[in-house]
Amino acid sequence: MPAYKDKAKGREMLFWTKAEYLKFADAMMDKPLSYYAFEMLYWCGIREGELLALTPGDFDFEKQTVSISKSYQRIKGQDVITAPKTAKSNRVIQMPAFLCEEMENYIRSLYAVEPTDRIFAVTESYLHREMDRGSKEAGVKRIRIHDLRHPNVKPKTKDIYHCLLHMGTVNLLERTISYSIGLRLIYQAEPNMMFHTCGKDS
Repeated sequence: MPAYKDKAKGREMLFWTKAEYLKFADAMMDKPLSYYAFEMLYWCGIREGELLALTPGDFDFEKQTVSISKSYQRIKGQDVITAPKTAKSNRVIQMPAFLCEEMENYIRSLYAVEPTDRIFAVTESYLHREMDRGSKEAGVKRIRIHDLRHPNVKPKTKDIYHCLLHMGTVNLLERTISYSIGLRLIYQAEPNMMFHTCGKDS
């Protein structure tokens, strides 16, 4: 699978194909919290802190949306909820129908959960350990959790601007260049692949 350098940050960015992600997801199914957390990260393209701040009240299952309005951090042993990374990070994301069904069932399974309770009551360290475990069990390369966000579009999309707004990205010009390069590399490797917005079975 291709990779490219994010020159602004001087690091290599790796991508999973959808097939690789689905192998990883299978390995996560023994732990529902982990499975649903990575489903949200992969299919919605949200940041780790945004994921960990999600509450039942953020979901509108009739409209099939999730609202991103806060972020979670662990600071000096304390759970801290802050505003998202930037003003543009406040956004409403349209969710695939299958993911709405998954998340509705997951939230219903949580005992006595309140609308303002965190539904993923873990830390980023937990997610990184689970990424290590799942990658190894699935036999796929280990990528950064943050890099799950990057191919969150169809490779043929012409509307990269609105894609970046969906991602809550700030520096649109810089990121447009980065995403365009990355998506072109992915599409060269798998010209028939359609990304997250197409759903699991496409």
